[in-house]
Amino acid sequence: MRAVPLTVTVLAAALLLTACDSGGDGSGGGSDSGSSADGKSPGGVCALGQLGAEVGPVNAAPAAGDTGNVTVTLTNQGAECTLEGFPAVGLDAGSVSSSVPQDEAAQPQKLTLTEKGTAAFTITYARGEGGDAKSLSVRTVKYGLPGAKATKSFPWSYGDIALKDDTGDPDASVSAFQQAGD
Repeated sequence: MRAVPLTVTVLAAALLLTACDSGGDGSGGGSDSGSSADGKSPGGVCALGQLGAEVGPVNAAPAAGDTGNVTVTLTNQGAECTLEGFPAVGLDAGSVSSSVPQDEAAQPQKLTLTEKGTAAFTITYARGEGGDAKSLSVRTVKYGLPGAKATKSFPWSYGDIALKDDTGDPDASVSAFQQAGD
């Protein structure tokens, strides 16, 4: 009587280990490119074009000197893919542009996004005084995925961003990608 449950357990363990093997030798039948019809590898790195975006403040900074957070939530509209690291974020103030540095305290993690899965990143900033030389009058924010050239943009409506006194860089940072939603 004991042989049947043990056999089932061993078989289940073998199937589980086989299912976890993602290396493979490319001999899954058909094309060995591993690409879908859109040229994207299933389970590969996410492409900006397959990610929808929603932008909104978690808490916008109401006055100069206050700190605010604006979150960009990305929704995967394609096949399962992965995100890892930090987005590249740039601030455009017309004749002046600047990059937002990574949050030094953030620890990036590899995220797998299923179809309709979500991830987010947050821009934290210090609000500057409107029209002040120590502020950047941001009009547009551009962002891109790690290692990619493509960018998307959204209008910035959360006030001027203060500049750091010693460098003239924006007093802002961007988080690593984080799992969002359920």
